[in-house]
Amino acid sequence: MYEPYPVPELAREHQHFRYSSLWTFAKQDLRLLLFFLLIASLIGFGVGYFWSCVFIAFVVFFALQLRSLYLVNDWISNRPYDVPPNLNGIWGALLFNVYRAQRQERIVQAEMVGLIDRAQSSLVALAEAVVLIDDQHQIEWWNPAAEKLLGISPLDRGRNLLAILRQPNFIEYFKHSDQAPDGIRLQVKMDEEHYVQVKLTRFGGESRLLVAYDITRMHNLEQMRKDFVDNISHELRTPLTVLSGYIETFTDQDDITPRWKRAFTQMQSQTKRMNALVNDLLLLSNLENNKKVAKNQIIDMANLMNQIFDDARAYNLDYGHTLNLDIDSHCDLIGSDMEIASAFSNLITNAIKYTPKGGVITIGWHDDQEHGYFTVQDNGIGIDPKHLPRLTERFYRVDSARSRQTGGTGLGLAIVKHVLMQHGAHLEVESQINQGSCFKAVFPKERLCQAEA
Repeated sequence: MYEPYPVPELAREHQHFRYSSLWTFAKQDLRLLLFFLLIASLIGFGVGYFWSCVFIAFVVFFALQLRSLYLVNDWISNRPYDVPPNLNGIWGALLFNVYRAQRQERIVQAEMVGLIDRAQSSLVALAEAVVLIDDQHQIEWWNPAAEKLLGISPLDRGRNLLAILRQPNFIEYFKHSDQAPDGIRLQVKMDEEHYVQVKLTRFGGESRLLVAYDITRMHNLEQMRKDFVDNISHELRTPLTVLSGYIETFTDQDDITPRWKRAFTQMQSQTKRMNALVNDLLLLSNLENNKKVAKNQIIDMANLMNQIFDDARAYNLDYGHTLNLDIDSHCDLIGSDMEIASAFSNLITNAIKYTPKGGVITIGWHDDQEHGYFTVQDNGIGIDPKHLPRLTERFYRVDSARSRQTGGTGLGLAIVKHVLMQHGAHLEVESQINQGSCFKAVFPKERLCQAEA
């Protein structure tokens, strides 16, 4: 009665036959019962004990049913993975359905195990470290690369991850991983000359997947670049200062010819531009390297906004824009007043320089009880959306010719980005061609405090 477990196509062909109606299988039992009653009736009429023979027929039938029930229970309890006993009727249908469902489950399980094995084999072959962490922060599984990059050993199974990676910056990142989508850079504890980039991803509730990859070469290249920029900037500052002094001396002479005066004026302009570039490079380098600057000052935003607005009006004299100041927040900001002032001034200066003459520029400070917003909005030429993702890159220019004409260094927005990052903030840019742009510095609630009356 029980054929080998059918393939899915065959199972679908059997579905209507096997599951169409319970009556199909009950008829087998009814036929057996009628057969017993017929035999019992004939014997009963023959010997004169009709009802006694009929009673015996019912007893035999129910005895067979009890035997089938016993066989079903014995199979389910003791031998569920063996071929079930060969039974007819309702009990046979029950056994077949259980056996079929069981074999289906086993096939699905086998497929899932195969998928898991292939996935695990792929993870084992990765050069990146992969660690599975449960909702209790305990290590469940890791690949061989995790042993090399993170120092995880077989004895660490079931240990809390924070007890192994005990760096304070990683613990802080672990608690607020959603706020750092790019992950965090760590030194390898076995070798302090190696660095890894670690990223956490939540899945299945509070479980997490940790991925780490070696960035030592990238770190060393970045450090070389920073050292080069620092050194060359410092080396250029002294000769530029001397050169500027001599050029200014020659320019101020009364007996100089117009031809030479024009040449010295151009030299002076280019020297100032070079000085501005060196100063921006040094400022950006200091922002990157000197992260220990106190950022817990309470900045009087009303006073700061008025100061930078006055500076903006002075800078705007040659451009003729209409400047507006819009302050509707009573919150102050916690941070470094010098760095914040520098970042805000860069945003305002950019808006003034890159807006055609006669434009309207609005400077604002707002809050919505969850975030603080410093905004600079203009009605200038706007920025093509394709440029927006790269605006804060060093030396990236939307229009190189226009940037040279305005004397820009290409570092202003990079400085803004680093200042905001160190204050837990970020820059949002909205722009449409020929309609203007809006630069918005967004500060978290933790950086806001109620202004004193």
